[in-house]
Amino acid sequence: MYAGQSVTLTMTPGGIAELVLDTADASVNVLNSQLQDELGQALAALGTSFDVKGLLIHSAKPAFVLGADITEFSGLFAHEATEISRWASKVHGLLNLMEKLPYPTMTAINGMALGGGMELALSTDYRVADSRCKLGLPEVTLGICPGWGGTVRLNRLIGAENGLGWMLSGKPVNAQKALQQGAIDAVFEADVLLDEARAMLQTVIREEQDYLSRRSAKQLALPASEQTETAMQALRDQFGKGLDSRYPAAPAILDTVTNAMSRDFHEALAMEAKTFGELATGSVAKNLIGLFLNDQFLKRETKRWAKQAQPVNKAAVLGAGIMGGGIAYQAALNKVPMLMKDISNEALDLGVATASSILDRSISKGRMTEEGKAAVMANIHSTLTYEGFNELPYVVEAVVERADIKKSVLAETESKLPDHAILATNTSTISVNELATALKRPQQFCGMHFFNPVHAMALVEIIRGEQTSDETIATTVAFAAAMGKTPIVVNNCPGFLVNRVLFPYFNGFNRLLMDGVDFERIDKVMEDFGWPMGPAYLADVIGLYTMVHADQVMEEGFPERMGHSDRPIIETLLDRGGQGQKNGLGFYEYGKDEHGKRYKRRSALVDEILAERVSRTEDVSDAEIIERMMIPMCMETVRCLEEGIVATATEADMGVILGLGFPRFRGGVLRYIDTLGLSTFVAQVEAHAEHGPLYQLTSGIKERARNGKTFY
Repeated sequence: MYAGQSVTLTMTPGGIAELVLDTADASVNVLNSQLQDELGQALAALGTSFDVKGLLIHSAKPAFVLGADITEFSGLFAHEATEISRWASKVHGLLNLMEKLPYPTMTAINGMALGGGMELALSTDYRVADSRCKLGLPEVTLGICPGWGGTVRLNRLIGAENGLGWMLSGKPVNAQKALQQGAIDAVFEADVLLDEARAMLQTVIREEQDYLSRRSAKQLALPASEQTETAMQALRDQFGKGLDSRYPAAPAILDTVTNAMSRDFHEALAMEAKTFGELATGSVAKNLIGLFLNDQFLKRETKRWAKQAQPVNKAAVLGAGIMGGGIAYQAALNKVPMLMKDISNEALDLGVATASSILDRSISKGRMTEEGKAAVMANIHSTLTYEGFNELPYVVEAVVERADIKKSVLAETESKLPDHAILATNTSTISVNELATALKRPQQFCGMHFFNPVHAMALVEIIRGEQTSDETIATTVAFAAAMGKTPIVVNNCPGFLVNRVLFPYFNGFNRLLMDGVDFERIDKVMEDFGWPMGPAYLADVIGLYTMVHADQVMEEGFPERMGHSDRPIIETLLDRGGQGQKNGLGFYEYGKDEHGKRYKRRSALVDEILAERVSRTEDVSDAEIIERMMIPMCMETVRCLEEGIVATATEADMGVILGLGFPRFRGGVLRYIDTLGLSTFVAQVEAHAEHGPLYQLTSGIKERARNGKTFY
């Protein structure tokens, strides 16, 4: 009947037309423009046949459809909102044609149906899924709303409360929950899904079941009454409480759904298209879509490196502290047996306790069973000796952050390993080149910087030293990915990428403190900007000793930029006994009140220090606080890109998002500059030039601004 590059349509002897989605030269189906065009042609072919009694849609891929083709969004979203709305309305028309076919239609969903794939399935009369299937409308995570009828059909099918649960979380729903809510009609095992779907559709045809009433149920509006408005207001109150206005998609979805439930079907679709267009033209959608594409880029880079990697089927970590225990846990969780070595049983006990406590928290949240914990812990083997190291392909050193101790441990360990083994150091600041001087095989050595807490932080910085081989990098990248982490390869320099761009931010913080700006105000302004915590609170969480040590490394490495005109307040705070959350005293005091409730309150100690050390009070606006905090971080990130410390803007931005918690809705540091506009950013930097070398433009960014060249 029809054969394209992505869609084929065939007629079966039983009168069922089967529309199969199978995009050529691709591992998955996405609803790109080509598939949409071919779907339209297949529907036209159906319209010329009078022998069809029913239509079954299914996929020849391991998953049904993974949504729209996000790579097409960049070009589309450059248009005006009205043009984007018209595009969404065009797809509405396509799915409306599907829904108007003069016979019953069914979708057999295998593996996964997300976004546009779920909306395609909703346009048919019946939906069946395999037992492991995941279904969802995740558009909110991209800063947009469902645009192909999802806000209308799903909510009228399963109720607005259930539908909003899908759309506002963006999380996929399993087949059983979808069945319970009424989003699908049956669940079968994967190996019989198609046979059962065919049989079910034949039963509908043979028994002349009322499929038309099922269609009308997806289109039926609620009555426009006071009772309906009360119910919709209750949903606005229920779902609106925790929404973040900095992410406009969720509030827009809530508003659109609750206002459209009592509207005519086609009017409701028009409301959806209008909301889609408005969201798509916003900076948040562009940033979040950019973030999605950045993530896809990193996955492709990881796969590219993996082709050169040697397998790591067992490994070891040296040092059983919080970091060592976390690394051992992460590997063991992903089924890589780990030896955890230290020089005392007390240290080993701490490492084991670290892994055990993470698993216990997972059990308490229902994410892990006791049996699962036992299986993970069985993959961690504590040792005080090097027994078994002669068979290991990979070892991560995670001892105390002192170059002399690390060199000694690395040299001793290298002598116990087979010649092909790779050694990595989990250092956050110490030069990989310096540590490599202690080794006989520096080409098999690199940095593997995990972030604390290891189990919660996705990023791993892979640091290439001057003599590190490609195979070493490739194996390390593959090992990090096998541990469930996102690796980014950077070149060696003080602080590498993440810490190198973080400490100029803190340098800006100290300058604001010395100008008399209150630290609680700075925290609030930067949290309103989007950071999960302000700089004072973040310093306490990191630990003031670690902060001071790393800052001194950065000052030594880049004295012309990262030196301080005033001694950092953090150093004085550390000298007076403040360690941050570690001992409950830093910029804030931490503890429990008489009722056992945790508190965080302003530290009296820091007020004493500020009163002693700060002698001026400048009038600084909130906008200036943001500029003075962000310019040093932005410019240092630019320098890292220009110097080749990081290869691409994508990797730089993903590093600060995954490693520092940079606001996701802003898309990364370099995308933030693009959003501001190069000319605006350059003007901001020039306006603050008096604050020192961290507030100076590079020749490279000046040239970008002159040529109108962006980072993306």
